[in-house]
Amino acid sequence: MASQVFEYDPPDRFVAGTVGQAGSRTFFLQARSPSTGPVPAVVSVALEKQQVATLAEKVEELLDEVVRRSGGEAPVPAVVPFGATDDAPLDTPIEEEFRVGTMSLQWDGERGVVVIECFSVEDDEDAEGLGEGPEPDARSVLRVSLSGATARGFARRALAIVAAGRPPCPFCSGPLDPEGHICPRANGYRR
Repeated sequence: MASQVFEYDPPDRFVAGTVGQAGSRTFFLQARSPSTGPVPAVVSVALEKQQVATLAEKVEELLDEVVRRSGGEAPVPAVVPFGATDDAPLDTPIEEEFRVGTMSLQWDGERGVVVIECFSVEDDEDAEGLGEGPEPDARSVLRVSLSGATARGFARRALAIVAAGRPPCPFCSGPLDPEGHICPRANGYRR
């Protein structure tokens, strides 16, 4: 697969979402903007639940640090502004461009935006054949630049989506399936 750069600066919409039932959900990040130029109007990349949770938490931490260091002068709200959270479903059709491997997060102080980069998983076939993985620029990347308010809204939605999964077992904190689960703290009995 040839590497591609999907850059949205700024996107009309950048959200985390899921497809499927709790316990077998697929998580996506989706960016959208008017289709002008080589970038498609909507791009969806798949990733793991923990990656969504970590990204949202780190976005919150970054924004809090920007507010703290600037003494409140940076263009970042301390909380999500009213109406900044996007609760609409993902745009369809959802076609996975790539699976996310690594991500980077930074604050661009000159422009006053959060920059999120999601890199595709390295191709294991290339690593086996050459004895090393592909160069970092050989991987596809989704890059979005978000205002402080938009980034706060993204983080709130992402954390809500992660929390909307299966409830935890009160004994072992593992996820409960609708049929229950075999709990290690109950000596293997179904809970």
